[in-house]
Amino acid sequence: MILLQEPKLDELAVCPYLPQRQKQFQYFFAKDLDETEITFLLARGWRKFGAYFFRPACPTCQACVPIRVLAQEFQPSKSQRKSLRRNRRLEVTFGPLNYSERAYAIYKDHSETRFGQHSDLEGFLFNFYSPSCPNLQSEYYLDGELIAVGYLDQGVDGLSSVYFIYDTAYSHLGLGTFSIISEIEYTRHLGLPHYYLGYFVRDCQSMGYKDRFKPAEYYHWQTGRWQRTEP
Repeated sequence: MILLQEPKLDELAVCPYLPQRQKQFQYFFAKDLDETEITFLLARGWRKFGAYFFRPACPTCQACVPIRVLAQEFQPSKSQRKSLRRNRRLEVTFGPLNYSERAYAIYKDHSETRFGQHSDLEGFLFNFYSPSCPNLQSEYYLDGELIAVGYLDQGVDGLSSVYFIYDTAYSHLGLGTFSIISEIEYTRHLGLPHYYLGYFVRDCQSMGYKDRFKPAEYYHWQTGRWQRTEP
């Protein structure tokens, strides 16, 4: 690992998940991590976009709980099996990072339609096509057309979902759930035990979907251990 900047604390700001609270991140910049190094960070609650690594350091809150699915034990629920049936026509592929104008168009649509956020090519390339560790890309095709893309990091113990984007014209397909199931299955195919889903916030409605993939483990900030019981 080449450390580009020592860890720092950013400024306190309004929490995007619990607006009545304030958030603060610890962060640093690094590149050229190997599978062991990214595994070390994921196992301690770190997340990343490109060369930017971060984790919560909120002074009065620990509501952001890292969560990972036990891929080898995962069994889809009734509603998740319905998602598989709904999307049975989709072709899903996994491979190296593969930038395309279509992927950027999907990102722009996803950002603006779902979150009302302006997007630019420079930020897109920095976050998803400037790799700082081993990674891969999932692609979802319907009748030969690319309609969704997932970005993942790979460590020695599992895959980590960095981000998932889809063409909002296909929102009715429930592609978010389908992509998680597909990526868990690929984690299982690789013989890896964990699929990292990022942070779960119990009181944030938009985060609720992350707790529907079982069995899962939760990271306990105070003990530094992963357990099947939520802290």
